[in-house]
Amino acid sequence: MKLLKITTAGSVDDGKSTLIGRLLYDTHSVPDDKKEEIFNTSIRRGGDEIDYSLFTDGLIAEREQGITIDVAHIYFSTPKRKFIIADTPGHIEYTRNMITGASNSDVAIILIDARNGILEQTKRHLFIINLLQLKHIFVAVNKMDLIGFDQQKYDAIATEFKRTAKEFGIAESKLSIIPISAKKGDNIMHVSENTPWYKGISLLQALESFQIEEVIANEDSLFNIQYVIRPKGDKWIDFRGYAGKVNAGTLSVGDEISTYPSKKTAKIKEIIYNQQAVEQAVKGQSICITLDKDVDLSRGEWLVNASTLNNEKTEVNATVCWLNEVVNANVGSKFILQYGTTRTMVKLAAIDSELQLESLQFVKSDGTLSLNSIATTQWKTAQPVILSNSSNSQVIKNFILIDEQTNNTVGVGIMNNN
Repeated sequence: MKLLKITTAGSVDDGKSTLIGRLLYDTHSVPDDKKEEIFNTSIRRGGDEIDYSLFTDGLIAEREQGITIDVAHIYFSTPKRKFIIADTPGHIEYTRNMITGASNSDVAIILIDARNGILEQTKRHLFIINLLQLKHIFVAVNKMDLIGFDQQKYDAIATEFKRTAKEFGIAESKLSIIPISAKKGDNIMHVSENTPWYKGISLLQALESFQIEEVIANEDSLFNIQYVIRPKGDKWIDFRGYAGKVNAGTLSVGDEISTYPSKKTAKIKEIIYNQQAVEQAVKGQSICITLDKDVDLSRGEWLVNASTLNNEKTEVNATVCWLNEVVNANVGSKFILQYGTTRTMVKLAAIDSELQLESLQFVKSDGTLSLNSIATTQWKTAQPVILSNSSNSQVIKNFILIDEQTNNTVGVGIMNNN
């Protein structure tokens, strides 16, 4: 079964690191000497049992402060599947770290402290997860042991979360809400006897069985050139290959494609995958393509089907999350917009509205994008950008904004078709 990429989210101290540590421990993904080290550290800190959060809090300074302040990518596996988890911090000032972790994930686990319920930061993370269009959200209502595994409190949190998700336009079918205790292990590996009223499966069982839809019917074919291969030597005279990832759809030998932004046409002559010639490549595969004619292409160019080029714009509506605490954006501010490996200069034309987390409503903006702002915006681009006609082709809708002076990423967003 395909590798599952997961991001964690939720408010501070909801137990994300403890949950991941428990998963590592229970799946035997940690060496025995590491387990012993963590156990001894837990005892020295005054505990009477193992502190699972220490499996992910790798920095001594973090351990002393009792917080997680970076994004750690953690690998573990079971006999059924392999996983990568992006463990992200819950503090509001590290929302940008959470976006980084979520940007390359398939699904999310949102943790909620059963004692506190849904908080503002939970809503912020939920909005971002929906913005990035992750495929599923596993809601882990944690610390159930601290409320005596109270079904009524769990039901109240589940009901409120579903209502909040609906406000963001998230279908209930994209949610799995599971009562857990990361510290005690309830409903992590197996369904717990402490929650006889819960009729679902455990968190790990849900993650193991989740199916990732690989190729969507009628999805636009998209290939973004990352590198032009021109090897030296007599064996490779006149060879010109284009390396990159199939971002959406499928590509086959003989397909007629268009290039963007150069707007040339050619047919695919050869597809090389894993150093072998193949007839077809599908979404997610990193390949090298050769064409049936000499076309002058470079990094950042797109190979697309013709229908995609029918939707190019120099004025773009987009929802943006602002990440930088130093650089703000006002109407007229200029940045570099990058989607895939393609870059163009853009100017902020308007800030239409800003999300108010307390009310879950977009309200009139004060005219500035600052750290952690989430807003609907309008941009003018120096070169036309393409928007796929397929709603599933996120690769050319998701983008980052780069400060021209420092080359730092200052914002992320998603382009809207309308």
